[in-house]
Amino acid sequence: MAVLGAGFAMGYLNRPDVWYAALNKAAFNPPNWVFAPAWSMIYLLIAIAGWRVWERALRISRRIWLTQLALNFAWSPIFFSLHRPLTALAVILALLSAIVIFQVTTWKADKVSALLFAPYACWVAFASLLNVEIVRLN
Repeated sequence: MAVLGAGFAMGYLNRPDVWYAALNKAAFNPPNWVFAPAWSMIYLLIAIAGWRVWERALRISRRIWLTQLALNFAWSPIFFSLHRPLTALAVILALLSAIVIFQVTTWKADKVSALLFAPYACWVAFASLLNVEIVRLN
């Protein structure tokens, strides 16, 4: 549950503010209330996948899992607190790459963990598109 707790903390400490509200956003940008339930489920899946790769002693998967988590936790402060959407875009694209690398690397040894990252990959791909649009429109 540490992953879920840390995710909540990151969201709480780096909330959308007046700066974010004033940004031009994509027409398909969901309302703010959508993000908390989506991330709650995703953090639960991330935690389960992490537990599985630790239990199975999948060393390379562990390193990639830690990398994606660090990138995940870096995005919110960079975007919401530092107001650096272009830097955040680089971080979220690296995060998306780490998620996919985790899935590919883990697939043979633990298909369940790789599949647990599928909703995460989809959500981060969508969030990347939202980030691209904020950079483009502002």
